[in-house]
Amino acid sequence: MKIDGRCHCGAITFDAEVDPTTVSICHCVDCQTLTGSAFRTTVSAPAATFVLRSGAPKSYIKTTAESGTKRRHAFCPDCGTPIYACAIEAPTRYSLRVGTIAQRAAFTPRGQTWRRSALDWVDALAAVPASEKG
Repeated sequence: MKIDGRCHCGAITFDAEVDPTTVSICHCVDCQTLTGSAFRTTVSAPAATFVLRSGAPKSYIKTTAESGTKRRHAFCPDCGTPIYACAIEAPTRYSLRVGTIAQRAAFTPRGQTWRRSALDWVDALAAVPASEKG
């Protein structure tokens, strides 16, 4: 599936081809901290299809929790929006942040990882009172 995305301020834009069956949610503490939320939702894009159309993300290297894997995390230097994570050297895939993708409504997560770190209230979200606006 062809997708396009952008950061919050629009300084960084990108295109990629993704497989919607690779959408997943991670509940690890690192992802909670990175997103400022209860979890992170990502979709995988082969490096050959990922193209930055504008802007230059800033990045840092993080050892990822218990796995010990080091990953490059890229974000917009202007607004701070997380864009992707990838291998440090010669990435073959980019883990794109679903919230940055224009076609995000077409994605349904197919798996969850690090459920032992999930916040207790996540499974009860459907029962929380909601409003269509504000």
